[in-house]
Amino acid sequence: MTVRPRTLAAALAAAAVALAVALPLPAAAQAQNQNQNQNRAMLLPDFTDLYDKQSPTVVSVDVTQKARAPRMPEISEDDPFYEFFRRFGQVPRPRGAPEREAQSVGSGFIISNDGYLITNAHVVDGADEVSIKLADRREFKAKVVGTDKRTDIALLKIDATNLPKVAIGDPEKLRVGEWVFAIGKPFGLENTITAGIVSAKGRDLPQENLVPFIQTDAAINPGNSGGPLFNLKGEVVGINSLIYSRSGGFMGLAFAIPIDVAMNAVNQLKDKGRVTRGRIGVQIQEVSKETAEAFGLKQTAGALVNSVEKGGPADKAGVEAGDIILKVDGRDVVNSSTLPRIITQVKPGTKVTLTVWRKGTQRDIAVTVAELKEAEAAAPAKRNGAPKEKAKPNRMGLVLADLTDEQKKELDVKAGVLVEEIAGVVRGNVQPGDVILAIISRGQTIEAKGAAQVNDLLAKMDKGAPVTLQLKRGENTFYSTLRLPNGE
Repeated sequence: MTVRPRTLAAALAAAAVALAVALPLPAAAQAQNQNQNQNRAMLLPDFTDLYDKQSPTVVSVDVTQKARAPRMPEISEDDPFYEFFRRFGQVPRPRGAPEREAQSVGSGFIISNDGYLITNAHVVDGADEVSIKLADRREFKAKVVGTDKRTDIALLKIDATNLPKVAIGDPEKLRVGEWVFAIGKPFGLENTITAGIVSAKGRDLPQENLVPFIQTDAAINPGNSGGPLFNLKGEVVGINSLIYSRSGGFMGLAFAIPIDVAMNAVNQLKDKGRVTRGRIGVQIQEVSKETAEAFGLKQTAGALVNSVEKGGPADKAGVEAGDIILKVDGRDVVNSSTLPRIITQVKPGTKVTLTVWRKGTQRDIAVTVAELKEAEAAAPAKRNGAPKEKAKPNRMGLVLADLTDEQKKELDVKAGVLVEEIAGVVRGNVQPGDVILAIISRGQTIEAKGAAQVNDLLAKMDKGAPVTLQLKRGENTFYSTLRLPNGE
């Protein structure tokens, strides 16, 4: 008789169980196993009570949009182009045909007993109707009080009272590696809980520098958007907003908007229906290790001021190009992304204190924050009449030339040196056509007045020393740090 693998496996398993029963473990071993199990239980959080308490504060957001067909001329089925449009899904809708409805789902949560809710702006974008379903199965039509697309926040209101509401946490106290959990409606599955840890904080994402995203590996999928991210105290610390995915589903990388950023927008939407942000009128860039060394700064931190808007808040307060902003009202500016996040959260008209590094010393500057408005990108200035005679490459492989009076007037500079060509390999952001305004090395800033002067300065510097060039490219002023070659 042939014994099937499944039957044989079952027989072996039964024999193992019988042997385990027949030969009990010593008391010491049993106690050790029991302690290990208890330790595992202590390490892994129990989400049952947290779910029971917090799930009533989470809602389902159902959005209806009317899909309006494009206006097209009527085409007969006998027309040779009819088949073309049919294949590509563009058959004209007959006159009088009803508009189709598109539906989407998301999540949200209650922030007040009288019916205010939060979700993502992209969840309700273009909505003709928004329906809210509570955990107790009640349904309400929601009004969109306001949205802020820059932070992806939407404030909704339903006509209800005595609702359970979330407790607001402090994302600043959130630690990487800490347990968090999400409740939402992934793929339409209501009141789904998933758990994970905080993978990172302060994440920069493409095209968005105002939100320091919380990264988590809690499973977040389409439909979770707008739902809360809780800590183990049951407090909301973030709003689930984005996932990184190649398949459309969860891949271990999810991103949440910190709740303090969200509440700043929510409070403004509730009070005045729009969100205002602060600005001080500076262009900034990152401070690299080489840049910090060139400026005489011990730590690699802060935001390097490329240029200061004429007549802007920073200009009026005395901030200069070349300053490195280290703190705002005592808050550390860890990198260049930190500064706009801090300033945009400040109410316009508020006075803040900037701690800046300038020419080897630290000083405080009081700046009155203005309101941020969308500005059009300025077109780069043209440069004409380049010098006819070209010099030899200098120590860094740059071919420099003096600016003509016409070029100085056009570029609105009093002095500077034109980068005509790059003859060697320059490891930095320098291009032909750039104008060198100043050279910074060992904490000293020297204005670039002529090609011979700049070449002479570079020739006298130590081998391998970092040097920062203040450059003007079009309408933009910025800094580029390079190292001098070790050879001649």
